[in-house]
Amino acid sequence: MKIEALHIGMKVKHPQYGVGTVKTIAEHTADISFEDAKRTIAPEPSGLEPAEAHALVSGLDFPLAQLIDQTVSAAIRELGLENPDAEVQQLGARWHNGRVVMHPADSSLQPKEVPLEAFFHKIVMVRNNLRVLEQKINAHEKLSDGEKVEMQQYITRSYGSLTTFNILFKNKEDQFGT
Repeated sequence: MKIEALHIGMKVKHPQYGVGTVKTIAEHTADISFEDAKRTIAPEPSGLEPAEAHALVSGLDFPLAQLIDQTVSAAIRELGLENPDAEVQQLGARWHNGRVVMHPADSSLQPKEVPLEAFFHKIVMVRNNLRVLEQKINAHEKLSDGEKVEMQQYITRSYGSLTTFNILFKNKEDQFGT
């Protein structure tokens, strides 16, 4: 690890001394506080590496994994997308562990079987993508109100085309056209 990559307060891992915190940085060395003692280390030859990924955001120091998790969770909530685990809960109980079987007109061809949960997941993803598209259209700054209304009509028609699958949903409010 190069000395330029270090910053004060950074958690680092040394092959012999374990995890420590950078306290000061000089031209070729850094003072690092380990559990047992404060040591002066030359990072490049010592095998020093970052202990964990971090991001500094507006003066806040978070582990990178925590920052990403919180950011993704907030984005999913903001976009109105469901948790993948919630999809099976939205599926009506009578359909759990079911299968969709599609038979081709040509009897010499094999039918296609798909777990109903996988099929339902695809339907829910179409619904989620339509919701995101609807939000993007409504928030678009260059579209006129007339253009927004015209595009919304296509989304409404798409929802209408998908009402066939409403029978799969456990709750009416999760269905298409609601």
